[in-house]
Amino acid sequence: MFRSVAQFGVVLAVMGAALGPVPLGSPAPPRGAPSAPGAPDERTAAMAGLAQEDSRVLAGRRVVLSYPGPIPSATTLQAIREGRAAGVILFGENITSPEQLAEAIDELKQAAAEAPDPRPLLLMTDQEGGKVRRLPGAPELSARRVGLAANPVAAAAESGAGAARTLTDAGLNLNLAPVLDVYDTPDNFIDHSERSFGQDPAKVAELGSAFLAAQQGLGVAATAKHFPGLGAAPRGANTDESPVTLNVPLSQLRARGEAPYRAAIAAGVRLVMASWAIYPALDPDHPAGFSHAIIQGELRGRLGFDGVTVTDAMEAAALAPYGGPGDRALAAAAAGMDLMLCSGRDPRQGEEATEALAAALDDGRLDRHAFSEAVARVDVLRGSLG
Repeated sequence: MFRSVAQFGVVLAVMGAALGPVPLGSPAPPRGAPSAPGAPDERTAAMAGLAQEDSRVLAGRRVVLSYPGPIPSATTLQAIREGRAAGVILFGENITSPEQLAEAIDELKQAAAEAPDPRPLLLMTDQEGGKVRRLPGAPELSARRVGLAANPVAAAAESGAGAARTLTDAGLNLNLAPVLDVYDTPDNFIDHSERSFGQDPAKVAELGSAFLAAQQGLGVAATAKHFPGLGAAPRGANTDESPVTLNVPLSQLRARGEAPYRAAIAAGVRLVMASWAIYPALDPDHPAGFSHAIIQGELRGRLGFDGVTVTDAMEAAALAPYGGPGDRALAAAAAGMDLMLCSGRDPRQGEEATEALAAALDDGRLDRHAFSEAVARVDVLRGSLG
Protein backbone atom coordinates (compact mmCIF):
# COMPACT_ATOMS: atom_id res chain seq x y z
CA MET A 1 0.00 0.00 0.00
CA PHE A 2 2.87 2.37 0.76
CA ARG A 3 6.14 2.71 -1.05
CA SER A 4 8.30 2.56 2.07
CA VAL A 5 8.12 1.86 5.78
CA ALA A 6 9.10 5.45 6.48
CA GLN A 7 6.25 6.72 4.33
CA PHE A 8 3.81 4.46 6.16
CA GLY A 9 5.07 5.88 9.45
CA VAL A 10 4.49 9.45 8.25
CA VAL A 11 0.91 8.62 7.28
CA LEU A 12 0.25 6.96 10.64
CA ALA A 13 1.62 10.00 12.45
CA VAL A 14 -0.60 12.35 10.47
CA MET A 15 -3.62 10.11 11.02
CA GLY A 16 -2.90 9.98 14.71
CA ALA A 17 -2.97 13.77 14.91
CA ALA A 18 -6.18 13.89 12.90
CA LEU A 19 -8.14 11.14 14.58
CA GLY A 20 -7.73 12.18 18.18
CA PRO A 21 -10.76 13.66 19.92
CA VAL A 22 -11.62 17.15 18.71
CA PRO A 23 -14.39 18.67 20.85
CA LEU A 24 -16.82 20.57 18.66
CA GLY A 25 -16.57 23.66 20.83
CA SER A 26 -12.79 23.66 21.02
CA PRO A 27 -10.62 26.38 19.48
CA ALA A 28 -9.66 26.01 15.85
CA PRO A 29 -6.69 23.72 15.17
CA PRO A 30 -3.31 25.40 14.76
CA ARG A 31 -2.64 26.89 11.38
CA GLY A 32 0.00 25.22 9.23
CA ALA A 33 -0.62 21.58 10.17
CA PRO A 34 2.45 19.33 9.83
CA SER A 35 1.47 17.69 6.54
CA ALA A 36 0.37 20.88 4.81
CA PRO A 37 3.27 22.64 3.09
CA GLY A 38 2.61 26.32 2.58
CA ALA A 39 3.25 27.95 5.93
CA PRO A 40 2.90 31.75 6.10
CA ASP A 41 6.62 32.37 5.60
CA GLU A 42 6.55 30.39 2.34
CA ARG A 43 3.58 32.39 1.12
CA THR A 44 5.30 35.64 2.08
CA ALA A 45 8.25 34.67 -0.08
CA ALA A 46 5.91 33.67 -2.89
CA MET A 47 4.29 37.12 -2.78
CA ALA A 48 7.60 38.86 -3.51
CA GLY A 49 7.30 40.56 -6.87
CA LEU A 50 3.59 39.86 -7.35
CA ALA A 51 2.77 43.55 -7.05
CA GLN A 52 4.47 44.15 -10.40
CA GLU A 53 2.93 41.19 -12.22
CA ASP A 54 0.60 41.72 -15.17
CA SER A 55 -3.00 41.54 -13.95
CA ARG A 56 -4.04 38.98 -16.58
CA VAL A 57 -1.23 36.68 -15.49
CA LEU A 58 -2.12 37.07 -11.82
CA ALA A 59 -5.78 36.43 -12.60
CA GLY A 60 -5.02 33.35 -14.69
CA ARG A 61 -3.02 31.87 -11.83
CA ARG A 62 -6.32 31.56 -9.95
CA VAL A 63 -8.16 29.76 -12.76
CA VAL A 64 -8.40 26.02 -13.45
CA LEU A 65 -9.10 25.30 -17.10
CA SER A 66 -10.79 22.45 -18.94
CA TYR A 67 -11.15 21.44 -22.57
CA PRO A 68 -13.38 19.17 -24.69
CA GLY A 69 -12.27 15.84 -26.09
CA PRO A 70 -8.96 14.00 -25.87
CA ILE A 71 -6.66 16.73 -27.27
CA PRO A 72 -5.79 19.86 -25.24
CA SER A 73 -7.22 22.85 -27.09
CA ALA A 74 -4.99 25.50 -28.62
CA THR A 75 -6.63 28.13 -26.39
CA THR A 76 -5.85 26.10 -23.28
CA LEU A 77 -2.24 25.52 -24.28
CA GLN A 78 -1.74 29.20 -25.12
CA ALA A 79 -3.07 30.30 -21.74
CA ILE A 80 -0.72 27.87 -20.01
CA ARG A 81 2.28 29.04 -22.08
CA GLU A 82 1.53 32.62 -21.12
CA GLY A 83 1.36 31.68 -17.42
CA ARG A 84 -2.40 32.36 -17.25
CA ALA A 85 -3.53 29.08 -15.72
CA ALA A 86 -3.23 27.43 -12.32
CA GLY A 87 -4.10 24.01 -13.62
CA VAL A 88 -6.37 21.78 -15.66
CA ILE A 89 -9.20 19.46 -14.62
CA LEU A 90 -9.72 16.25 -16.60
CA PHE A 91 -12.92 14.31 -17.24
CA GLY A 92 -13.82 11.02 -18.85
CA GLU A 93 -14.21 12.65 -22.27
CA ASN A 94 -10.56 13.74 -22.10
CA ILE A 95 -9.34 10.15 -21.74
CA THR A 96 -9.48 7.42 -24.36
CA SER A 97 -6.48 5.30 -23.36
CA PRO A 98 -3.45 5.40 -21.05
CA GLU A 99 -1.24 6.22 -24.03
CA GLN A 100 -3.46 9.07 -25.20
CA LEU A 101 -3.67 10.49 -21.69
CA ALA A 102 0.10 10.36 -21.30
CA GLU A 103 0.50 12.35 -24.52
CA ALA A 104 -2.03 14.94 -23.39
CA ILE A 105 -0.39 15.33 -19.97
CA ASP A 106 3.03 15.68 -21.60
CA GLU A 107 1.65 18.41 -23.86
CA LEU A 108 0.16 20.29 -20.91
CA LYS A 109 3.38 20.01 -18.91
CA GLN A 110 5.48 21.15 -21.87
CA ALA A 111 3.28 24.22 -22.26
CA ALA A 112 3.76 25.00 -18.55
CA ALA A 113 7.53 24.66 -18.94
CA GLU A 114 7.44 27.32 -21.68
CA ALA A 115 5.71 29.90 -19.44
CA PRO A 116 7.69 33.03 -18.48
CA ASP A 117 7.68 31.91 -14.82
CA PRO A 118 7.40 28.14 -15.16
CA ARG A 119 5.89 26.16 -12.32
CA PRO A 120 4.04 22.84 -12.09
CA LEU A 121 0.41 22.80 -13.14
CA LEU A 122 -2.30 21.53 -10.82
CA LEU A 123 -3.44 18.49 -12.81
CA MET A 124 -6.62 17.20 -11.21
CA THR A 125 -9.67 15.03 -11.49
CA ASP A 126 -12.43 13.50 -9.33
CA GLN A 127 -11.21 10.10 -8.15
CA GLU A 128 -13.43 9.56 -5.13
CA GLY A 129 -14.02 5.83 -5.55
CA GLY A 130 -17.01 3.74 -6.54
CA LYS A 131 -19.14 5.44 -9.19
CA VAL A 132 -17.17 8.70 -9.16
CA ARG A 133 -13.91 7.82 -10.87
CA ARG A 134 -12.62 9.60 -13.98
CA LEU A 135 -9.70 7.19 -14.36
CA PRO A 136 -9.88 3.40 -14.42
CA GLY A 137 -8.44 1.76 -11.33
CA ALA A 138 -8.37 2.41 -7.60
CA PRO A 139 -10.14 3.25 -5.43
CA GLU A 140 -12.82 0.76 -6.37
CA LEU A 141 -14.78 1.01 -3.11
CA SER A 142 -17.32 3.79 -2.79
CA ALA A 143 -17.27 5.88 0.39
CA ARG A 144 -20.37 4.03 1.63
CA ARG A 145 -18.68 0.65 1.14
CA VAL A 146 -15.58 1.93 2.93
CA GLY A 147 -17.77 2.92 5.86
CA LEU A 148 -19.34 -0.56 5.95
CA ALA A 149 -16.02 -2.44 5.71
CA ALA A 150 -14.87 -4.76 8.51
CA ASN A 151 -11.98 -2.36 9.18
CA PRO A 152 -13.21 0.96 7.77
CA VAL A 153 -10.13 3.00 8.76
CA ALA A 154 -7.84 0.58 6.93
CA ALA A 155 -10.22 0.57 3.95
CA ALA A 156 -10.23 4.38 3.87
CA ALA A 157 -6.44 4.53 4.00
CA GLU A 158 -6.20 1.93 1.22
CA SER A 159 -8.67 3.93 -0.88
CA GLY A 160 -6.63 7.11 -0.40
CA ALA A 161 -3.40 5.34 -1.27
CA GLY A 162 -5.06 3.71 -4.27
CA ALA A 163 -6.29 7.07 -5.52
CA ALA A 164 -2.78 8.47 -5.17
CA ARG A 165 -1.26 5.60 -7.16
CA THR A 166 -3.85 5.92 -9.91
CA LEU A 167 -3.34 9.64 -10.28
CA THR A 168 0.44 9.49 -10.00
CA ASP A 169 0.62 6.78 -12.67
CA ALA A 170 -1.41 9.04 -14.96
CA GLY A 171 0.76 12.10 -14.29
CA LEU A 172 -1.80 13.93 -12.13
CA ASN A 173 -1.05 15.54 -8.76
CA LEU A 174 -4.37 16.65 -7.22
CA ASN A 175 -7.54 14.77 -6.36
CA LEU A 176 -10.87 16.49 -5.77
CA ALA A 177 -11.58 14.07 -2.93
CA PRO A 178 -12.49 13.00 -0.27
CA VAL A 179 -16.14 13.89 0.21
CA LEU A 180 -16.79 14.82 3.86
CA ASP A 181 -20.56 15.19 3.64
CA VAL A 182 -22.38 13.53 6.58
CA TYR A 183 -25.70 12.30 5.24
CA ASP A 184 -28.76 12.62 7.47
CA THR A 185 -31.36 10.56 5.58
CA PRO A 186 -30.69 7.24 3.83
CA ASP A 187 -30.81 7.45 0.02
CA ASN A 188 -30.74 11.23 0.00
CA PHE A 189 -28.66 13.17 -2.55
CA ILE A 190 -25.19 12.29 -1.27
CA ASP A 191 -26.00 8.80 0.04
CA HIS A 192 -27.82 7.65 -3.11
CA SER A 193 -24.57 7.85 -5.08
CA GLU A 194 -22.66 6.23 -2.17
CA ARG A 195 -20.41 9.28 -1.80
CA SER A 196 -20.67 9.60 2.00
CA PHE A 197 -18.73 7.58 4.56
CA GLY A 198 -21.74 7.57 6.91
CA GLN A 199 -24.23 9.33 9.17
CA ASP A 200 -21.92 9.79 12.15
CA PRO A 201 -19.79 12.96 11.88
CA ALA A 202 -17.05 11.41 14.03
CA LYS A 203 -16.88 8.42 11.69
CA VAL A 204 -16.81 10.60 8.58
CA ALA A 205 -14.06 12.69 10.19
CA GLU A 206 -12.02 9.58 10.97
CA LEU A 207 -12.40 7.95 7.56
CA GLY A 208 -12.00 11.15 5.56
CA SER A 209 -8.80 11.94 7.44
CA ALA A 210 -7.46 8.43 6.87
CA PHE A 211 -8.18 8.73 3.14
CA LEU A 212 -6.55 12.14 2.73
CA ALA A 213 -3.54 11.35 4.93
CA ALA A 214 -2.74 8.21 2.95
CA GLN A 215 -3.19 10.01 -0.35
CA GLN A 216 -1.11 13.03 0.60
CA GLY A 217 1.53 10.74 2.08
CA LEU A 218 2.08 9.55 -1.48
CA GLY A 219 2.37 13.06 -2.89
CA VAL A 220 -1.12 13.76 -4.28
CA ALA A 221 -2.94 16.78 -2.82
CA ALA A 222 -6.38 16.11 -1.36
CA THR A 223 -9.52 18.26 -1.45
CA ALA A 224 -12.14 18.07 1.29
CA LYS A 225 -15.62 18.81 -0.05
CA HIS A 226 -18.34 20.20 -0.07
CA PHE A 227 -18.01 22.79 2.73
CA PRO A 228 -19.99 23.33 4.94
CA GLY A 229 -21.69 20.08 3.98
CA LEU A 230 -24.28 18.63 1.59
CA GLY A 231 -25.39 15.85 3.92
CA ALA A 232 -28.83 17.40 4.41
CA ALA A 233 -29.60 17.72 0.70
CA PRO A 234 -32.66 15.66 -0.26
CA ARG A 235 -32.68 13.30 -3.21
CA GLY A 236 -32.66 15.34 -6.41
CA ALA A 237 -31.30 18.50 -4.79
CA ASN A 238 -28.29 18.81 -7.08
CA THR A 239 -26.57 22.19 -7.44
CA ASP A 240 -25.32 21.10 -10.87
CA GLU A 241 -28.96 21.18 -12.00
CA SER A 242 -30.73 23.86 -9.96
CA PRO A 243 -30.40 26.16 -6.92
CA VAL A 244 -30.43 24.37 -3.55
CA THR A 245 -31.20 25.85 -0.14
CA LEU A 246 -30.49 23.81 2.99
CA ASN A 247 -32.43 25.10 5.99
CA VAL A 248 -30.24 23.44 8.59
CA PRO A 249 -30.05 25.01 12.09
CA LEU A 250 -26.66 26.54 12.84
CA SER A 251 -26.02 24.17 15.75
CA GLN A 252 -26.67 21.14 13.54
CA LEU A 253 -24.65 22.55 10.66
CA ARG A 254 -21.64 23.02 12.88
CA ALA A 255 -22.04 19.77 14.83
CA ARG A 256 -22.56 17.60 11.74
CA GLY A 257 -21.64 19.38 8.52
CA GLU A 258 -18.50 21.16 9.67
CA ALA A 259 -17.21 18.59 12.16
CA PRO A 260 -15.21 16.45 9.68
CA TYR A 261 -13.37 19.54 8.48
CA ARG A 262 -11.74 20.03 11.89
CA ALA A 263 -10.13 16.60 11.58
CA ALA A 264 -9.24 17.19 7.92
CA ILE A 265 -7.57 20.51 8.73
CA ALA A 266 -5.66 18.91 11.60
CA ALA A 267 -4.56 16.20 9.15
CA GLY A 268 -3.17 18.88 6.83
CA VAL A 269 -5.66 18.75 3.96
CA ARG A 270 -4.31 20.95 1.17
CA LEU A 271 -7.58 22.20 -0.34
CA VAL A 272 -11.20 22.70 0.64
CA MET A 273 -14.01 22.93 -1.93
CA ALA A 274 -17.08 24.98 -1.11
CA SER A 275 -20.64 23.94 -1.85
CA TRP A 276 -22.94 25.91 -4.16
CA ALA A 277 -25.92 25.41 -1.82
CA ILE A 278 -27.32 28.29 0.23
CA TYR A 279 -27.23 27.92 4.03
CA PRO A 280 -29.59 30.52 5.58
CA ALA A 281 -28.24 29.87 9.08
CA LEU A 282 -24.91 31.29 7.93
CA ASP A 283 -25.80 33.47 4.94
CA PRO A 284 -29.34 33.64 3.53
CA ASP A 285 -28.32 35.52 0.39
CA HIS A 286 -25.36 33.70 -1.17
CA PRO A 287 -24.27 30.17 -2.08
CA ALA A 288 -21.41 29.06 0.17
CA GLY A 289 -18.75 29.62 -2.48
CA PHE A 290 -19.94 33.22 -2.90
CA SER A 291 -20.27 33.90 0.83
CA HIS A 292 -17.64 35.90 2.69
CA ALA A 293 -19.33 34.88 5.95
CA ILE A 294 -18.91 31.19 5.16
CA ILE A 295 -15.47 31.18 3.53
CA GLN A 296 -13.71 33.85 5.58
CA GLY A 297 -15.85 33.63 8.70
CA GLU A 298 -16.51 29.91 9.17
CA LEU A 299 -13.80 28.12 7.19
CA ARG A 300 -10.84 30.41 7.72
CA GLY A 301 -11.84 32.27 10.87
CA ARG A 302 -13.71 29.70 12.95
CA LEU A 303 -12.01 26.50 11.74
CA GLY A 304 -8.60 27.99 11.03
CA PHE A 305 -8.04 26.67 7.50
CA ASP A 306 -5.19 28.48 5.77
CA GLY A 307 -4.76 26.27 2.72
CA VAL A 308 -6.20 26.70 -0.77
CA THR A 309 -9.93 27.14 -1.33
CA VAL A 310 -11.45 25.97 -4.62
CA THR A 311 -14.91 26.44 -6.06
CA ASP A 312 -17.15 23.67 -7.25
CA ALA A 313 -17.98 23.72 -10.98
CA MET A 314 -18.41 27.36 -12.03
CA GLU A 315 -20.91 26.33 -14.70
CA ALA A 316 -23.33 24.81 -12.15
CA ALA A 317 -26.97 25.60 -12.86
CA ALA A 318 -27.38 26.74 -9.24
CA LEU A 319 -25.42 29.86 -10.24
CA ALA A 320 -27.73 30.87 -13.09
CA PRO A 321 -28.99 33.95 -11.15
CA TYR A 322 -25.43 35.24 -10.77
CA GLY A 323 -24.48 36.05 -14.36
CA GLY A 324 -21.84 34.58 -16.63
CA PRO A 325 -18.35 33.18 -15.97
CA GLY A 326 -16.85 36.59 -15.29
CA ASP A 327 -19.52 37.64 -12.79
CA ARG A 328 -19.25 34.30 -11.01
CA ALA A 329 -15.46 34.50 -10.82
CA LEU A 330 -15.71 37.98 -9.25
CA ALA A 331 -18.26 36.81 -6.68
CA ALA A 332 -16.11 33.81 -5.74
CA ALA A 333 -12.93 35.89 -5.44
CA ALA A 334 -14.69 38.50 -3.31
CA ALA A 335 -15.86 35.75 -0.97
CA GLY A 336 -12.33 34.43 -0.52
CA MET A 337 -12.12 31.55 -2.98
CA ASP A 338 -8.58 31.08 -4.28
CA LEU A 339 -9.18 28.83 -7.30
CA MET A 340 -12.00 29.11 -9.85
CA LEU A 341 -12.93 25.71 -11.29
CA CYS A 342 -13.86 26.43 -14.91
CA SER A 343 -14.84 22.86 -15.69
CA GLY A 344 -17.39 23.33 -18.48
CA ARG A 345 -14.97 21.99 -21.13
CA ASP A 346 -15.30 25.33 -22.90
CA PRO A 347 -12.02 27.28 -23.11
CA ARG A 348 -13.99 30.54 -23.34
CA GLN A 349 -15.21 30.00 -19.78
CA GLY A 350 -11.69 30.27 -18.38
CA GLU A 351 -10.89 33.23 -20.63
CA GLU A 352 -13.95 35.16 -19.43
CA ALA A 353 -13.17 34.41 -15.79
CA THR A 354 -9.57 35.55 -16.21
CA GLU A 355 -10.49 38.78 -18.01
CA ALA A 356 -13.08 39.70 -15.37
CA LEU A 357 -10.68 39.06 -12.49
CA ALA A 358 -7.94 41.09 -14.17
CA ALA A 359 -10.27 44.02 -14.85
CA ALA A 360 -11.50 44.05 -11.25
CA LEU A 361 -7.92 43.92 -10.00
CA ASP A 362 -6.98 46.89 -12.19
CA ASP A 363 -9.93 49.07 -11.24
CA GLY A 364 -9.79 48.32 -7.51
CA ARG A 365 -12.96 46.25 -7.13
CA LEU A 366 -10.70 43.46 -5.85
CA ASP A 367 -8.01 44.31 -3.30
CA ARG A 368 -4.55 43.70 -4.79
CA HIS A 369 -2.97 42.54 -1.52
CA ALA A 370 -5.71 39.99 -0.85
CA PHE A 371 -5.55 38.94 -4.50
CA SER A 372 -1.78 38.43 -4.25
CA GLU A 373 -2.20 36.38 -1.06
CA ALA A 374 -4.56 34.05 -2.92
CA VAL A 375 -2.12 33.73 -5.82
CA ALA A 376 0.69 33.02 -3.35
CA ARG A 377 -1.29 30.22 -1.68
CA VAL A 378 -1.90 28.65 -5.08
CA ASP A 379 1.73 29.13 -6.17
CA VAL A 380 3.06 27.46 -3.02
CA LEU A 381 0.71 24.51 -3.57
CA ARG A 382 1.85 24.19 -7.18
CA GLY A 383 5.51 24.38 -6.20
CA SER A 384 5.09 21.62 -3.62
CA LEU A 385 3.63 19.21 -6.17
CA GLY A 386 6.34 19.45 -8.82
